[in-house]
Amino acid sequence: MNDNEALPPRAVPTSHRRGIALTQVELTWIEKRVEHWLRFGRRAEEKILDRRRSVSSFTPGSVFGFVRWASNDYGTVVSRMDIVRAVEAGQRYQTLPFVRPGGEILLRVDSWPKVERVLQAIDAIEALSIDPADAAPEYWRHLHNRLAADHVPRAYTREQHVAWLKRRSVTP
Repeated sequence: MNDNEALPPRAVPTSHRRGIALTQVELTWIEKRVEHWLRFGRRAEEKILDRRRSVSSFTPGSVFGFVRWASNDYGTVVSRMDIVRAVEAGQRYQTLPFVRPGGEILLRVDSWPKVERVLQAIDAIEALSIDPADAAPEYWRHLHNRLAADHVPRAYTREQHVAWLKRRSVTP
């Protein structure tokens, strides 16, 4: 190629054209071997790579629940759940496998019994007709800390949610 020839156009993801840095989550589903899936969250974009893999993208500030489970011939080797808030470009973040670049980890649990307790808490929030992606980040931190200390967490309440929505409306 000489200097006068134009370079071929490169495919640029929609998010880059809009100028938004999205957080990407790699999802994999190989039945009874590797299962990475989202329990909740509002995807800004989704790209199907093949029948077993996809990439979901989230806008800054979005909260999502990411479950990772894997097994081998001897049983379960990984059982983990993370609740993560996507960050804006330039903000500090924590790295997390399969999440690029990373995010603010609000909750992280290992072992199926704790993952199951988090899933039950999510179900309870949904029973209040509240999307878990809209729940107060403080609640996810509370749940993380109580489970880490092997204590019973408090349930999320509609009053707590209303207070969070009011607080969010007056703070930038």
